Amino acid sequence: NIKHIHAVGDFEKTENATVFYNIDTVHEAIETSKMLEYDYNKYGIDKKLHKTSFQRISPYQLILHNQRYYLMGYSSYWGHMCYHRVDRITNMIVSPRPSVSIREISGYENGINYKNLTTAMPYMFSDTPQTIEMLAVDWIIDQVIDWFGKDVKFGDESEDEVTAEVGVSKMAMKFWAMQYGEHITVTAPESLVNDIKNALQKAVEKY
Repeated sequence: NIKHIHAVGDFEKTENATVFYNIDTVHEAIETSKMLEYDYNKYGIDKKLHKTSFQRISPYQLILHNQRYYLMGYSSYWGHMCYHRVDRITNMIVSPRPSVSIREISGYENGINYKNLTTAMPYMFSDTPQTIEMLAVDWIIDQVIDWFGKDVKFGDESEDEVTAEVGVSKMAMKFWAMQYGEHITVTAPESLVNDIKNALQKAVEKY
């Protein structure tokens, strides 16, 4: 009997009609300890999906993050864990090849630590997480916790700023820091600070 609800952004829902088939196929592969094979795609200017790579991975988990499903799996070719958008996958099949046990992968000897999945956030990059330090204006603390969870370590607090420490993907943090650049300042590691500086300088040149 609830009528007064409107879902904003329905027009952004995926047009990949195979997404539910993909979810079912992922489940089958995990249950039978088999690899998955599929095409990974990106949208082109024609607003249609186009193949960018062929993937063969060992699947472990489906993750619902920011209203999108991600497939968490290990790529033997690249040698690391990856997170692929399920709605960007086509031609998915269960491979006859047995999957790699997650306990054979460095850092996952005890299986998936779901609490640590936040290290891939906020944009589900798969590079090795690092300790990132930043200064944030106090009114944005709510946003910091929304994106990085309650494991954020807050430190020194001034009249209007607070220090924060998060363990996340460096690549993801670069994009997040640019998104919130008016309100936060990354202070460490120095390599990330320089990456952000260079990206911002290029952005200024464009404008």
